[in-house]
Amino acid sequence: MTGNETPHYFSRDLSWLEFNARVLEEGLDDSNPLLERWKFLCIVASNFDEFFMIRVASLKRQQAKGVSAGDPSGLSPDTQLSRIAERAKEIISAKYDCLWNDILPALEREGIVWARSGEYTGSQRSFVRDLFAREVFPVLTPVRHEARTSLPVAGNNRLHIAFLLESDGKPDMQRLAGDEEGRELLAVVQLPPALERIVYLPAKEHGVVFTLLEDVIVENADQLFPGYRIIGEGCFRVTRDADLGVDEERDEDFVEAMEQVLESREHSEAVRLTVAQNSEAVGERLQEALGLESRDVYAKGSPLALGDLTGLSNLSGFDHLRNESMPPMPPRDLAEEESFFDILKRRDAFLHQPYESFEPVIRLVQQAAGDPQVLAIKMTLYRTSGDSPIVRALEEAAENGKQVTALVELKARFDEQRNIRWAERLERAGVIVIYGIAQLKVHAKAMMIVRRESAGVVRYVHLGTGNYNDRTAKLYTDYGMLTTREEIAYETNLFFNAISGYSAIPALTRLALAPMGLKTRLLQLIEREAQRASTDTPGLIMAKLNSLSHPEIIDALYRASQAGVRVQLNVRGICMLVPGVPGMSENITVVSIVDRLLEHGRAFYFHNGGAWDVYLSSADWMPRNLDRRVELLFPVESMPLKKRVKHILEVSFRDNVKARVLQPDGSWVRRTPRSGETLVRSQQLFYDEAREHAAAGEPANRKEFSVRRKPAE
Repeated sequence: MTGNETPHYFSRDLSWLEFNARVLEEGLDDSNPLLERWKFLCIVASNFDEFFMIRVASLKRQQAKGVSAGDPSGLSPDTQLSRIAERAKEIISAKYDCLWNDILPALEREGIVWARSGEYTGSQRSFVRDLFAREVFPVLTPVRHEARTSLPVAGNNRLHIAFLLESDGKPDMQRLAGDEEGRELLAVVQLPPALERIVYLPAKEHGVVFTLLEDVIVENADQLFPGYRIIGEGCFRVTRDADLGVDEERDEDFVEAMEQVLESREHSEAVRLTVAQNSEAVGERLQEALGLESRDVYAKGSPLALGDLTGLSNLSGFDHLRNESMPPMPPRDLAEEESFFDILKRRDAFLHQPYESFEPVIRLVQQAAGDPQVLAIKMTLYRTSGDSPIVRALEEAAENGKQVTALVELKARFDEQRNIRWAERLERAGVIVIYGIAQLKVHAKAMMIVRRESAGVVRYVHLGTGNYNDRTAKLYTDYGMLTTREEIAYETNLFFNAISGYSAIPALTRLALAPMGLKTRLLQLIEREAQRASTDTPGLIMAKLNSLSHPEIIDALYRASQAGVRVQLNVRGICMLVPGVPGMSENITVVSIVDRLLEHGRAFYFHNGGAWDVYLSSADWMPRNLDRRVELLFPVESMPLKKRVKHILEVSFRDNVKARVLQPDGSWVRRTPRSGETLVRSQQLFYDEAREHAAAGEPANRKEFSVRRKPAE
């Protein structure tokens, strides 16, 4: 922050940058295993790619339109772009300083060596030359670039090598007109995305030696340009505007329109140029060709596109350089030896992923697909894995004659192409596929299985905070609830009717639906806490979410704080609320946990004068979630489950290992244990609890044995 005046809101985008700085801290922290640190540096790079494609692109469009009104923090688009460039370059510089001065030397000591062009042994050079001739050279396409013209290639975030050339002056070579001796020329080569970027080289000793595809190309570049001398080269990437939408009023074929949007991303307006630090001349030529300002050019160390190299952290034989694995445990509320349908008729079940396995949700869909008593399955699909077992189960269910309805959100950013393919497959199998809702994204996570039983039709409902994605369910912390409660099942049924047809938007009492009533419900809950606050019962709000940027929600929390309500916020990423300001937010504390798993769940607790309420939701407290998306907020009504969620929130606020506390000036201070205080690393504690409950449920640990005997005759 600059100046002495305390802001009412922090800048959304500058707050996001500070989140990425916290991610980088994990890479800088030498108490983390070495390959985990590498992974965090890769995550920082990937996060920046999306940030520039979406947020910086949006600010640049506002700037181009002459928008001067700032965001709620009061900063204009131009001011934000300047501050973003300054802070982003600081973070990137720290990342590469750590990479070159700490992590790469430490990896080399452990036997993992990056050999660059010019550093190969004789056998490695022969290997690289042969690889280039067999697999690389045939697919490369050098493209010449004429001065003062736009760049002819450079798709979005694709890695390229630019070569500065001049004629070698040999008289026996014929050249194109204009390629006179001494004239500096530029050629661009795109790294083929179909080839592996990490190339493992033969090594004499134990360990691993790798090089990168760009090193292989540079080592053999003379074969690409006979008749020319290479006088300079440098890797570069162009990041382009990916915040493109479909004209939903105009486009009748929504799938075709979305595919056109995906194609246009490759050649939309450039928002960032990244070049290797040793390529100043190349950078100047490219900056001019792309029409970018100097603040949009990021001179980085090698390698560029570090986010593409996460796979190195999975090298076999180096387990001692990684965290101990955390295989998901069986959920404590679902006994594997009993039918899930039977369990859920008796009680609700809670899933705390990935400490507890997401597998029961997958098995429930698979079981429903083959169960002759199941009549219908309905679910929302926002992001799925590349080989989704849930999608395959839905196909099987449709082929088995069940009525299957799937809302596949084609506007799920960067998963659009995958979702289009899944939607087409599901339709071929006979599934009723809904391609989202016009003008809104469906971000709610809901599934309903309708089953005919002896007592009548029973609806089994799963509501969650995370996607139906078996891969990310092992990496993201999320919450899910399974229930057959009639009121919740009925309203979930109304929700599906509303998003799949012409049903009027329902009036819900148990659930709350965005953008119609969820924000209003939250404001009412916050206001109720403020009204019930007193000296004896000051009130308490605990919330865990990914981002907090909605001004109406923030203002309501300020009012609650001023009424004496204690507000504890666990916000992973963006937080525009300013905590700890006397007279405004002195009763508000904001913490952020960055650890090995991505914090993704949303859970809310309202003390309500002692009759406390607990909710889970798919929605963060952001304008996009509460005003422009279809989201669900749902209550946890079972007392054992409410206690579990309350425990999760309380432990998250006790974390003194991986938690940072937001200060009134916008900085984050790492929380450390006081003298004699027990260390609490929340993610490890939750996993230990899940493991203990799983062990207690194993037959070997039971106090009694179940003896099977032949019935008496």
